[in-house]
Amino acid sequence: MEESVFSESYAYGMWAAVAINAAFIIFFALSFLKPRKRWEWRSMGAFAAFTVALFTEMYGFPLSIYLLISALGSRYPAANPFSHLNGNLWAVFLGGSAFVSMALMALGAIMVFVGLIFMGRGFRQIYKAHGDMVTSGLYARTRHPQYFGLFLITAGMFIQWPTVVSFVIWPILMIMYFRLARREEMEMVKLFGERYISYRQTVPALFPRLTRTPLANAQTGLPLLKL
Repeated sequence: MEESVFSESYAYGMWAAVAINAAFIIFFALSFLKPRKRWEWRSMGAFAAFTVALFTEMYGFPLSIYLLISALGSRYPAANPFSHLNGNLWAVFLGGSAFVSMALMALGAIMVFVGLIFMGRGFRQIYKAHGDMVTSGLYARTRHPQYFGLFLITAGMFIQWPTVVSFVIWPILMIMYFRLARREEMEMVKLFGERYISYRQTVPALFPRLTRTPLANAQTGLPLLKL
């Protein structure tokens, strides 16, 4: 394994970094998702728990590393597991290469950045509509651009810093937001009827379509998604 990967310093115990990073991500999500109802706050609570758990292990206390060392003993594949570069467990178990670690960190950062763009632009489209119907822009490609952005952000964070806790929380978080999206769509069907049903049949729910649909381009009075 490469010498540069194994710094001798203990790269944890930075609780101010935990608080600042977690607060920034949670505040950003609150600003654009704006939960109002009980189930929306419940989903936001799961997102907050995922974020706090991830940054706690990134900068505070490396619980997952301790657990893996306890389970694997001398078979744990890092000479100095508590250096910051060795905190990326994907890279550790893929050979401990500094290049792999940095590539995964870069990929995760790109996913987080794109996710923030989706959340921000999706919110801006709704805000500018002032309650009117939106079918252009991101909403011509996906019915839930903000939730797709949240998926990218959490997936990117998980790629950057996988932990045992986030491995458990992440699928639960995704299921909760999937159910929340289904609940919101039921409300849209009640509110807009056949117009929303036509929109739902044309535009994918989460993962964006690369090309806009003719229905969305025509601006045929399809409903605004309230996310």
